[in-house]
Formats: sequence, structure tokens, C-alpha cells
Amino acid sequence: MTHTAPELFATVIFAIAVLHTFSTKIFARLAHLQPAHAGLWHLLAEVEVVFGFWAFVLILGLFVLSGEQAAVGYLDGRNFTEPMFVFVIMVIAASRPILNAVVGVVRLFAAAIPIPRAVAMYFLILAVVPLLGSFITEPAAMTLAALMLRENFFQYQLSNRLKYGTLGLLFVNVSIGGTLTHFAAPPVLMVAGKWGWDTLYMFSHFGWKAAAAVTFNAFVLTWFFRKELAQRGHVHGESGSSKVPPVVTGIHLLFLVAVVAFAHHPAVFMGLFLFFIGYTEAYKKHQDRLILREGLMVAFFLAGLVVLGGLQQWWLQQTLVGVEPTLLYFLATALTAVTDNAALTYLASLVEGVTLDFKYAIVAGAVTGGGLTIIANAPNPAGVAILKSSFTDEAISPLGLFLAALPPTCVAIFAFQAL
Repeated sequence: MTHTAPELFATVIFAIAVLHTFSTKIFARLAHLQPAHAGLWHLLAEVEVVFGFWAFVLILGLFVLSGEQAAVGYLDGRNFTEPMFVFVIMVIAASRPILNAVVGVVRLFAAAIPIPRAVAMYFLILAVVPLLGSFITEPAAMTLAALMLRENFFQYQLSNRLKYGTLGLLFVNVSIGGTLTHFAAPPVLMVAGKWGWDTLYMFSHFGWKAAAAVTFNAFVLTWFFRKELAQRGHVHGESGSSKVPPVVTGIHLLFLVAVVAFAHHPAVFMGLFLFFIGYTEAYKKHQDRLILREGLMVAFFLAGLVVLGGLQQWWLQQTLVGVEPTLLYFLATALTAVTDNAALTYLASLVEGVTLDFKYAIVAGAVTGGGLTIIANAPNPAGVAILKSSFTDEAISPLGLFLAALPPTCVAIFAFQAL
């Protein structure tokens, strides 16, 4: 099969972008070695910038190879609903009323567990909040979990082992924790409609296995680091200045539910978001700074992935067709680490006449590998944006993340293949 010059060029650019995500620490060090150009090196060291930057290079290349009309036409044909939605849901979920409400519930349950409060809260953040991704969407669950981890643990000089272990586990648990329903996780959404999967199907084939793996992962990591968590973790109470009237919390929750309900209609959820911004301005005393910058950076990253990923179909789909189901599962897990699990399942949905074993293998593999890298799952950049300030040079090592995510990924493999 012959391939066009734009497809080959796009694949080369995509490969460079993936390598760049694994090299951000090099640029962070260059910023210290060459202070005259520190701004440029810091920019290139931002993981969220990588795919947006190389997407810009791709479009310039398409202008040269295919002409202005083809380049602009390709860009117009991309669907940017997911980046827009992730931006909106991140900002709303991270608002003080929503965060206080979730923290209050988690703290209440933590108090009922007969172990040190900080240890119990850490366990619940990693065991329960990722499963909420099946209902309030994975980006919202990631945002809430990352914010609670930062405020109660990461800002208190945790060891690198614990920080990377937590990050890897969080990414894996959020990726598999969105499979209890058919409407919240991007890789499931891509196939649920076409393949006729509803929530009952998802829970009976994927959800209960994912819940078991999420709980086991959280328990093991919590037990392993229980002493450090008890010593350094701090469970914050709600101060008088941060208390939010129930009616304000209720209105924020309504905004959150409405945005989730219209997640596939950008004109609606962006309109709701503008109303939300107006509401927060009207009641500033009940708000903290909205994470607009962090949300925009994550949206930029995902938009870049949409642009770069659109021209990878020629090799991804060929790779998936005709592979034995068990091998396909592990292949999907590996491919997810260097692409995006939603893009992978979308391409699989285009293949006609596939078996039930094929469908299970591709979706299970896609969510299993969703924690191995920053680009593997759409919510991962949101977690990075919130937690990276706690790491050296505000840079997260891709190798460190990969190694930390391997053990919980192996648990997920056991759950989806053996249970």
C-alpha cells in the first residue's frame, strides 16, 4: 500500500513529538545552563506545550506539501470537542465549592476508618475518586484527585518514590476507573454507540474488574508508604474563610452536571462555561483563583494530539487488523502509551466485521495502558499540570512515570485477563 507524503511527514513529526515528551527534563536543564535563552528552553520543557508546538510544525509542513487549502481543510476537519471539554470540566471541577464538597465527603469517610486520618484519606483519594470518573468524567476525577493530593500530601516534601508511585497509580486508576459506565471515559465513548454497549454491559464485562484493580492498587501503595503518609500527610479542615454556603455549592454542582450532560455539544457546554465564569465573578468571596491557565495548557496539549493523530490512521489501523485477541490486548496496551487510548479505540471502531473478542481486547488494552505515559490518556496532562510543581525543576520524568505505573498496570492486566 502506498502512502502519501503528508502521511509520512505527519508520522515523522508525531514520532519526534513523542520523543520530545520523553526529553522535557533535558530542556529544563538547558534553561539553567543557558540563562540567556531560559524562556525558550522553559517553554519547550513544558509537557503541555509539546504536542501543540509540533502540531504547528505539521500544519506548516502541510502548507508546503499540499497547499493552503488542503492544510486549512485538514485543520477544519479535526474535532476539538474533547480538548474544549477537558478545559471546561477542569476549571469547574477545581473551583473551591466543588473541591470543598468532595474533600468534605472524603474526609468524613476517612474519619470512619480506624487508621491514621492522613493514611485513610490518601487511600480514598486513590481508590474512590478515580471511580467517580465513570460518572463525572475522567478529567474531572483526575482534577479533583490531583488537587487533593497536592494540598494534603505533595506540598509537604514527600520522597520521590512516593510522589512517582502516587502519580503512576493515579494515572492507571483513573484510566481503568472510567469503565463502570458507557458515557464518561473517552476510549469507551468512541465505541459504545457503534457497538451497542450500555452501562450494564460495561459494568459486567469491564467495570467490576476495574473496581477490584483500583481498590487493590490503592491498598497496596497505601500500605507500602503508610509510615511516610502518617508522618508527612496533612488533612486540612475547612477554614472559616474558605467555607462556602450550600446554595453556592449546589449551583456549582449544577454547572458540573450540566456540562457533563452536554459533553458532546461544545456550543452548549461553552455557553454554560461562560455563565459559570460570570457567576464566579459575581460571588468572588466564595472562589479561589480559577485554574484557567492550567486548563488552557492541557487543552493545547490535547488539541495538538488531535491534529497530529489525525494522520496516523494509515499505520495504526493496519497494525490492529488480523491480530489474535490476547496479542491484540497487549498490543493495544503498548500502542496506547505512545498514542492516545481514545484515538486507538476510535480507529478500531472503523474496522468492520470484528468479533466480540476483538472489541474486548482493544478497549481493555487501551484503558490498561492509559497510565504509562502522559499522552496515553486525555486526563493525564491535567494531573501533570496540577502536580508538577512538587517535582524537581517542575518536570516529571517520563521514565520515572513509566516505571511507577508498571506495577498497577500489571494488576490491571491480571484483572482484565484473568478475572
